[in-house]
Amino acid sequence: MSDDPNQIRAKLESEYAKVRKDLGELHVAYEALMAAGPEDDISDLLKDLEDEVKEARDGGLTKSGANGHKRALAKWRALQG
Repeated sequence: MSDDPNQIRAKLESEYAKVRKDLGELHVAYEALMAAGPEDDISDLLKDLEDEVKEARDGGLTKSGANGHKRALAKWRALQG
């Protein structure tokens, strides 16, 4: 990627949007856990929540997750001085 401020800012905003989308999926898993009753498998629901947190943070095979946003933010901040 070039040092063009517009491209760097666009990358930052793109990475942010991706993380926000993943956070939506994390909220769904959290709400499922919170709605669980005594006959629900809490362990499985916690595992699902952990998986969503990991996906939001690390991204997985095809996405960069919050780590990608962190890198884009560092580049943006370095550009800002």
